Amino acid sequence: MKLIKKRNPEKTAKTILAAATTEFAKFGFGGARIDIIADRAQSNKRLIYHYFGSKEDLFLAVLEYAYSKIRHHEANLNLEKLSPKDAIKKLVNFTFNYYLNNQDFIRLLNSENLLNAKHLKQSNKILKMQMPLLSKLDAILIDGIKAGVFRHDVKAIDLHITIAALGYFYLSNANTLAAVFKKNLKSKNSLKQRSQHIEDVILGYLRP
Repeated sequence: MKLIKKRNPEKTAKTILAAATTEFAKFGFGGARIDIIADRAQSNKRLIYHYFGSKEDLFLAVLEYAYSKIRHHEANLNLEKLSPKDAIKKLVNFTFNYYLNNQDFIRLLNSENLLNAKHLKQSNKILKMQMPLLSKLDAILIDGIKAGVFRHDVKAIDLHITIAALGYFYLSNANTLAAVFKKNLKSKNSLKQRSQHIEDVILGYLRP
């Protein structure tokens, strides 16, 4: 008797999301093809539509999945156990290195920005994902103010955006900046210098 494999919906969905992440990151929303995603996932188009509904819904699911991964890693940094300065240093270095090692995330966001965040505007999950980090940052800032090491007028959301921007811009524009300034911005030494520069800028901004 031939054994019928039991389908694991969660595993199947994650496999499709991983394949879709690669395709959307490489070709953007417009250039990505569902049949290629199906091949990558060793699945079929009908099953993808069964799980995700449409290409638009799949792209939104990919974006939400990408955000959930970085937020999950941030939650495991245990920033609350560190001094305010050390917590900020750890978050800054994590953020830069996460972008460096997960550049599909940058490409996905670039694609969505070109679409004026059309898909993310429809998400009921994205804002909820951001709140734990913002709450944690707010607590770190308050502790830093009490310890006399941080200025009192910094908002958690502004700090979060600045930390993200300093790493995101450098890595998303590394090729064009390298061509303009004739410098290898992706060398080990350049990346180390940039990471330290971002840390210095952030801590300098927070200084009272």
